[in-house]
Amino acid sequence: MSQATLPDIQYPGLAMEFCGLRFNSPIVLLSGCVGFGEEYTRISGFSNRDVGAICLKGTTLEPRLGNPPHRLAETYMGMLNSIGLQNPGARKVVKEYLPRLDFGETRFIANVCGSTIEEYAEVTRIFDDSPIDAMEINISCPNVKEGGASFGNYPEISARVVAACRKATRKPIITKLSPNQTDIAENARCCIEAGTDAFSVINTVMGMAIDIERRVPVIGQNQGGLSGPAIKPIALYKVHQVYQVCREKGIPIIGQGGITTAEDAIEFLVAGAAAVGIGTALFYEPLVCQQVNQGIGRYLKRHGLPNVSSLCGTLKLYVAEGYCET
Repeated sequence: MSQATLPDIQYPGLAMEFCGLRFNSPIVLLSGCVGFGEEYTRISGFSNRDVGAICLKGTTLEPRLGNPPHRLAETYMGMLNSIGLQNPGARKVVKEYLPRLDFGETRFIANVCGSTIEEYAEVTRIFDDSPIDAMEINISCPNVKEGGASFGNYPEISARVVAACRKATRKPIITKLSPNQTDIAENARCCIEAGTDAFSVINTVMGMAIDIERRVPVIGQNQGGLSGPAIKPIALYKVHQVYQVCREKGIPIIGQGGITTAEDAIEFLVAGAAAVGIGTALFYEPLVCQQVNQGIGRYLKRHGLPNVSSLCGTLKLYVAEGYCET
């Protein structure tokens, strides 16, 4: 599906280019929050044209049943999840799920997962031979016992995964970075050298909830990934750090972590994100994307800005003499 076949956009100032792909808006629906791209099409008032891209559920080479219950726990200003990459396997996704999607409405991004570097590469090859527009390499999944949780915390291993996937596809690669590591900027540098085209920043933060009556963890896997507004300040700072590495090389970032309003999204854009990911907010406000698009549009008009891309990386930091551009 060529970029020219996408329909006329509803938010002209919000249209943008990301890794050579035309996005209707800077919003990306995050992996794990919309299944394999069909769930939100059943909601009255929702349109795929409201978003720039949809990231499909994490996919492995072979089917997985996922983690034992409980898999979700609501927390103050957030949510813990430990799904464990339940999915039908890459070949079934390509054969049965992708044909149901309308690639003329928006972009679709596969979320590639694995327990070994070889598995990451093979899943990438399978998606390379499909209509999928780009691939998010999930090297930082915090709720599986092996694979992504360890790969994403070490720059050299992260780079090896990216390099293997780079050899398996010519499509854009978006590397998903973990906040649960010592130096996220160094990891980004290594992944750029290995051939990534973009980053998703950040994945969820490791967390726990405890049932005090039984004195056991609420989550069946003991811990899970914390998402939602509680992690937004962490995510913003990590986007800012990664942007310092990316800006000179023109590597775009999908900023994500607790975005629920247009103001949240604008903060991420100013910090250095080219696009913004929305996930947990969809669980309690399925039409939040329309609200965010409209709010960004009003902000652009109010500040006399021509388009959403003109916001990217415009943060002014405090220094001894006043302000300076990042």
